[in-house]
Amino acid sequence: MPIEWKMSFLFNLILIFLVPLSVFGESIPMEGFASWYGGKFHGQRTANGEVFDTNLLTAAHRTLPFGTLVKVTNLTNDKSVIVRINDRGPFVEERIIDLSKAAADAIGLTPMGVARVRIEIVQEVKPVRYVTLQVASFSNLTNALRLKNQLTEIGFSPSIEKTETGIHRVVLEHLPAEKLEETKTRLSELGFPRPILRTK
Repeated sequence: MPIEWKMSFLFNLILIFLVPLSVFGESIPMEGFASWYGGKFHGQRTANGEVFDTNLLTAAHRTLPFGTLVKVTNLTNDKSVIVRINDRGPFVEERIIDLSKAAADAIGLTPMGVARVRIEIVQEVKPVRYVTLQVASFSNLTNALRLKNQLTEIGFSPSIEKTETGIHRVVLEHLPAEKLEETKTRLSELGFPRPILRTK
């Protein structure tokens, strides 16, 4: 075999091992330890801005885009469940996913607390860019609360930030960038035509 062919063959072989299989349209099964969380975290905000409900089939992963559907298989009993990624974690070495209690119950993980699992991507989504809009700021908390209630009544999820100087900012957090223009139009109709954009 000519030396050029040998070099080309070796080069292509190296590429096959270096390029992730997902590039070729396949998902890569990953194995490691899974844990579960609930209790004090129930009702708190997840990393994507949702309210955590331990009774739903969700999970935390360090890097997968929010909304990704993942099949989790408990390797000790071969039970599987499909969960949606909506949080970040786990932050313990060797653990690759943190399940809600409902998801842990489904694969018999709850009593053990930790078990070795295999995860496979079922449906991958593109990462979503989130922004924060500052609608208005007030020195008076009552005025800020009044606007917050007004925004809540029409379907927004506003919050109030208090600065070190005592200013109360009414903001819309975790707003998908694709809904930015639509949101600005609605705010303009309410009399707030110039919200301040803050990328996150």
